[in-house]
Amino acid sequence: MNTPQLPELPLFRTIAAAAGELGFPAYVIGGYVRDLALGRESKDVDVVCVGDGIQLAQTVGRLLPGRPRVTVFKNFGTAMLPTPDIEVEFVGARKESYRAESRKPEVEAGTLEEDLARRDFTINALGLSLNPEDFGTLVDRYDGMGDLRRKLIRTPLDPDITFSDDPLRMLRAIRFATQLDFDIDPDTFDALARNKERIKIVSQERITTELNKIIMAPKPSYGFKLLFSSGLLALIFPKMAQLQGVDKVGQHAHKDNFYHTLQVLDNVVAAGGDLWLRWAAILHDIAKPATKRYDKRVGWTFHGHEDKGARWVPGIFTDLKLPLGEEMRQVQKLVRLHLRPIVLSKEIVTDSAVRRLLFEAGDDIDRLMLLCRADITSKDYDRKNRYLRNFDVVEQKLKEVEEKDHLRNFKPVITGEIIMETFGLKPSREVGELKEALLDAILEGKIRNEYDEAFALMLELGRLKGLALAR
Repeated sequence: MNTPQLPELPLFRTIAAAAGELGFPAYVIGGYVRDLALGRESKDVDVVCVGDGIQLAQTVGRLLPGRPRVTVFKNFGTAMLPTPDIEVEFVGARKESYRAESRKPEVEAGTLEEDLARRDFTINALGLSLNPEDFGTLVDRYDGMGDLRRKLIRTPLDPDITFSDDPLRMLRAIRFATQLDFDIDPDTFDALARNKERIKIVSQERITTELNKIIMAPKPSYGFKLLFSSGLLALIFPKMAQLQGVDKVGQHAHKDNFYHTLQVLDNVVAAGGDLWLRWAAILHDIAKPATKRYDKRVGWTFHGHEDKGARWVPGIFTDLKLPLGEEMRQVQKLVRLHLRPIVLSKEIVTDSAVRRLLFEAGDDIDRLMLLCRADITSKDYDRKNRYLRNFDVVEQKLKEVEEKDHLRNFKPVITGEIIMETFGLKPSREVGELKEALLDAILEGKIRNEYDEAFALMLELGRLKGLALAR
């Protein structure tokens, strides 16, 4: 791995000139340097100076063409300077001290060495000089470059202190390991497991931000295995941890639903699924522990886990501080419907079953089919291919019925208002029953979703119920 080199941007020379003018030694520190070494693109630059970071930012702003506006955050002692190429944050070198009940440190001015020591991991404690006398020289007090070569996550100082001081760093360790496909140093991981209870002082929003970054990694199963083996998963997402384990009675055993879920998640990622489809993969079997039963004839069953899981989704999203709007409703729908295409693939695919699936899935039908394909994790090659071939049949049938009947997100032409007006009814059970019967008739192919046909059937159904027409 090559030593990171500062790109030839006039901005860095301008910062060096301003730092020299003020007498503030300055350095690019942290993730930007790490990503330069790894050959990864990065647009966010952190500049640390031994002096007043806000004053340095304002001086740089005056020296740059167009005098870009510097945003100052006095409470944090930082300043932000946006440029066309990158965004730069300036801060003075500092040292930190922590109280046991909070991850927010007491901050005071410090030396460069003290600033590097407070960094979470050695790979984030790298610096490049912005000083005229040694411009671009690497600063590496904790062998961060060695850890990049070894693909290792390690803390600069005692990991027990690092994680106890700021427990969010435990999740960050797992997140970086997952994103970069690095190992966590054994001593660092042991300290992480020892300090896991400290995660309770971290806000749920911060925890979920890191969790989503793990989920969006190229292979999120790696991160979840680290979360589980460290004991953190049982603290931050107990329902998922409860999926792990296999019960056996005689010859009957079920698969480990935790590791099955991780395989489904990785399959969804490989197919290009976005964050919410990945969450659907995580939650599709979440209610299996709560619905597990043993039947002497068939073995272990999980009847109704899809409906119970769907009912759990709003509570899980609320607990994890995930959005409760369209994203949550989409995940809930996918969890509720995830078995339906699998059932169809085992049976004769009728038009009416396909119509109903199209109606219920709406615009999420393609995402549902992607989730269902990802859910086939059998190690039996022939069985897996048989399922996938059957899904091809289902998808072809979906396409044919959609082209013919246009049932994706359709609205029945006869509304509750028309039913109430026709029979002089108020909102009631009868109105709901008539709406459901009309919908069933359309989905079964008995009538088309056209006004005259649907209105005629409504009148007939009303007559059978003994309803009189309104005068």
